[in-house]
Amino acid sequence: MNEGSSWWRKNVRVIQPNLQVKDTSKIDPEKLAEQLDEMGANTVVFNVGGIYAWYPTQVQNHTLNDYLPTGQDLLASMIDALHKRKMRFIARFDFSKAEDSIYLKNPQWFVRDQRNQPQVIGTERPGNWSLLMSTCINSSYRSHEVAIPVINEVLSKYPIDGIFLNNPGPIACYCQTCKRKYRTLYGEELPDDKSKFHPEWATKCMKDNIDQLYSQIKEKDADLPLILYYNLYRDSLYDRAKTADMLCTEPQDILSLGSKNIPEFWKPALSIKLGQSLTDYPNPFGIVHSSPGMDWRHTGLPPAEYQFWLCQIPANGGQIWHSLTGIPDTIHDKRILNVVTQHNNMVKKVAPFMEGAQSYNEVALIWNAASSGEGWADGLLEKQISFDVLLPEQVIKRDLSQYRAVIVPETLQWTEELYAALRLYTSNGGGLIIEGLPKGVNAEEFIGIEPDIQYSEELNASYLRFEKRGSTLQRGLEETELIAHRGTTMYCRTDGNSEVLATLVPPFSPLESVGAPPERASLAVERTDIPLIVHKKSGEGRILFLTFSLSMLINEYRLNEHYTLLDNLVHEAVGPNLRVEVTHAPGLQVSVFKKESGQLLIHLVNGAGRRPLSRNLPIHDVKINVYSQDLKALTKAESIISGEKLHVGKEGDMLVIQLPILRIWEVLSIS
Repeated sequence: MNEGSSWWRKNVRVIQPNLQVKDTSKIDPEKLAEQLDEMGANTVVFNVGGIYAWYPTQVQNHTLNDYLPTGQDLLASMIDALHKRKMRFIARFDFSKAEDSIYLKNPQWFVRDQRNQPQVIGTERPGNWSLLMSTCINSSYRSHEVAIPVINEVLSKYPIDGIFLNNPGPIACYCQTCKRKYRTLYGEELPDDKSKFHPEWATKCMKDNIDQLYSQIKEKDADLPLILYYNLYRDSLYDRAKTADMLCTEPQDILSLGSKNIPEFWKPALSIKLGQSLTDYPNPFGIVHSSPGMDWRHTGLPPAEYQFWLCQIPANGGQIWHSLTGIPDTIHDKRILNVVTQHNNMVKKVAPFMEGAQSYNEVALIWNAASSGEGWADGLLEKQISFDVLLPEQVIKRDLSQYRAVIVPETLQWTEELYAALRLYTSNGGGLIIEGLPKGVNAEEFIGIEPDIQYSEELNASYLRFEKRGSTLQRGLEETELIAHRGTTMYCRTDGNSEVLATLVPPFSPLESVGAPPERASLAVERTDIPLIVHKKSGEGRILFLTFSLSMLINEYRLNEHYTLLDNLVHEAVGPNLRVEVTHAPGLQVSVFKKESGQLLIHLVNGAGRRPLSRNLPIHDVKINVYSQDLKALTKAESIISGEKLHVGKEGDMLVIQLPILRIWEVLSIS
């Protein structure tokens, strides 16, 4: 069914039944294809090779699934059943592990620890199982002796539509192959402490391996797409994109870690935003596992939580990829099937509208893969500010004029090229928010302070005071002069060309005595000249410089006043208003897209309530303001998913839309 390169550049709805070998006899290809079709999939990811061969393989050292039916090619039947229904088949390969029988014959292919011992997976697993061993990414198992022959065998025998490499990354390995490669690359011995590996070692190993596989695939079929993972924190997005036609990410909602470690609500949204930052590249897949953790993989996420997690993927421009344990007939928790079907039906409604749509955001967050970036993302989402995520190298390469505000979190490493790009951006009218002193460049003059800087001790029982010149930052906080402050602060002076919008009120007491006695609770010093927020004009633009960590305060304390300050900082950087502003409501996420025709698409995702969500709490009377200088072109608004009628009015240069109720996910089309 391979239709050339066209199909995988359009909207794809994937269901991946993670197959269990002992259930092989329960797989009826025609029935399974019909079930997945009814659940809304147009593409299926199916086990093919690697740990087990799900077809009669002839490749030596490729372990056959012993439960395959005799006299029948299950893989061929499955592909045929899907293709008859105009569904695509993506072949899943996993070369990260192999059975112990392969290890005994070829021990040189496997990961070794510092004691030269192999890495064994599941030694205490109950049941009659052989052991699994981790393979080394630099070994020939992952290339010309097993992986490439297996892929070539499948390509020569089966009309597959794509390839997905599961778990393709490296594991820290101390085998002789890795030691030789490390010595050749870096002229030194492989360190025993993996934290001291060369920073490019893991990326280099993966790139070298994937390059070999990718070239072989393209030699066989140039139009066949290869799908690879990217990671919000550890990967080079550009390296992944060079040797893959599509990218996927896996923001798992692992509730089994316990309530104190519940994944952040923004994880799917932020992961997809990062993948979306690649221009002229297919929309990334967001893989959502149906389970609340792999240790509980035979049950499902609470349906309300599951729906909230799923909806963030398409709402931020991603393509949904459902990952299930087993096939519908073997899934114990049938709630999973209902949620997947319901979600795919919503995606079907939205997909035609989203075709060709591009993010339409006035705010950009430079991503540093650190907690400070997380804090800003948390605040932007919580305050319904739609934003793009950019890597530092993208800031250098692209035109930033579409953004009215760019945010630079603390700890980001600046380069001279990044510094030059941001200077040009502000000189042309952009608003820049900088948290903490730029690292790697001398930028004191740029941000409006004198070079003589010192850092405070960890401050507790301290406060931020709004100064009169910073009254716009006090919007929504007019009745308080002070808000809570904590952490390390830069002690600095402005250079005379900037103004102070907020100052430090130092601690009134050591932490051990803040509560007693109240008779001594007076502020020792009520006002200082120590700046916490500095404003400086820069060409046609402006810079807001924070000498403290607002992102840390948001991450640690989640106080509304810190979210409000972040919201006000963005509006100060942007100007009077954003093009799209939405009623503030806890748990409501907003993302905005635009089509060449001028049509706006505003996604609203409802995550209100205490997580993990046990039910979807409706948000009532959501008001959306769309500011446009040419309102003649914007006259109609409709809700794509619910089909509800919307009240649309005009107030000056503002279009006002009222959404009576938001349940889970809605998309407003404004045309």
